[in-house]
Amino acid sequence: MGARTLVILGASGDLTRRLLMPALFRLHKIGLTRDLRVVGYAIDDWSVDHFRTHIGASLREFSDDFDKLSAQRFIKTLDYVAGPLESDALAAIGKKLSPETLFYLALPPSLFGTAAQALGEAGLAQSPRGGWRRLVVEKPFGVDLASAEALHVRMHRHWDESQILRIDHFLGKEATQNLLVMRFANRLLEPVWNARHIAQVQITYAETLGVEHRAAYYDHAGALRDMLQNHLMQLFCLAAMEAPSSWDGEVLRDHKVEVLRAVRAIRGNVARHAARGQYREGRFGRRRVAGYRDEDGVRPDSRTETFAALRLEVDNWRWQGVPFLLRSGKRLAADTSEIAVQFRGVPGALPGALRAANPNWLVLRLKPKQQMDLELTAKRPGLELEGRTVVLTAPYRSEGDKVFTAYEQLLIDALAGQREHFLRFDEVEWAWRIVDPVLRAWRRGEPEAYAAGSDGPKSQGRLLDAGMQWRTLAA
Repeated sequence: MGARTLVILGASGDLTRRLLMPALFRLHKIGLTRDLRVVGYAIDDWSVDHFRTHIGASLREFSDDFDKLSAQRFIKTLDYVAGPLESDALAAIGKKLSPETLFYLALPPSLFGTAAQALGEAGLAQSPRGGWRRLVVEKPFGVDLASAEALHVRMHRHWDESQILRIDHFLGKEATQNLLVMRFANRLLEPVWNARHIAQVQITYAETLGVEHRAAYYDHAGALRDMLQNHLMQLFCLAAMEAPSSWDGEVLRDHKVEVLRAVRAIRGNVARHAARGQYREGRFGRRRVAGYRDEDGVRPDSRTETFAALRLEVDNWRWQGVPFLLRSGKRLAADTSEIAVQFRGVPGALPGALRAANPNWLVLRLKPKQQMDLELTAKRPGLELEGRTVVLTAPYRSEGDKVFTAYEQLLIDALAGQREHFLRFDEVEWAWRIVDPVLRAWRRGEPEAYAAGSDGPKSQGRLLDAGMQWRTLAA
């Protein structure tokens, strides 16, 4: 038996097939997890050979660097146990565990509490002498504040907070981690990273895809729960937090919680702070696409939002008066994701007839390409003293760089006990406190319709201050 064991509960599911196993395969290929034994656990009555064949097919389909020999070596390390999420059945895998064991809940969110409790009742949450037990949980962590707190209580019956690793895969992305490095490792940025010099911050995650195969989940979740309460809220925290005194998991998470606690509560006129929309039929070039309510698995009278935007205001000295604008939606004009910081205009008039063409922007792009853009004003060629916008671009990747997926990063961190890229419960709690008033207000009324292929509903404009506008979605 190897020195460490990873038990995947829900090993026959889509998350394991598409993301976890390809990530584990690559880590195995480069020698980082050669001592790791992977045990799959699921309700499906499969043999070990059947499970290995299933994973082999998944690797061929979803691994970018698949090769047959490496895959065969990796698959031989896999084990499988069939059984329900009950303590008696789970206790049977105890003899397969190492002193250092990580349990990964690759399960539907409704089963998180059940699985955590069953593992505890089976005695598998107790760390052996000289070893450890950890539990990895995928988002979403509840559907509102009350359900998140109830899940927290249930999980803590057998698991300590220090044992629980809550995954938000955005925190494992290279471009997300680069935001911290860019902010705190460059002397020229930190002095201007405040309300005196910054006018607004826009955080966007736009998709051209519709609901696809996720209708069963998405029609009960919506864009606010699916993207803003977790993924974009984490990007917001990283953009707004104070410089950490050390690269320590608890210090980083303390600073993120400080940001969330400083967000001004959304009260009264929710429409000034939040906008929602639902896509109707539209066009992408010559291709016509159906509206959300016509998608398979979606209720014909659904009021679920496929677009959500929030205006957050941080009541502290660094950010007083600076709006942070978060938005995400499906069937939008482009697949693009960015954190865009707009700087304030220069004070006073410029010489002669020269005017700044546009405000300066610093844009950290997450997709379709990972790069940084700095939009500046320079002189337009010619005899007149006129300004124009120029863009200085720095691609994130250079030729020959090795780039890992978020799941490779997070799996390695979980096995090593590195907590920087995982959420503590008070982060989850305060994020829900921010969006709960919006969720309550949205129980009434309907989302505004927007055409598929557009930039989203017009109501998002209400979140902006006078003279501001949303950045155009562009690939």
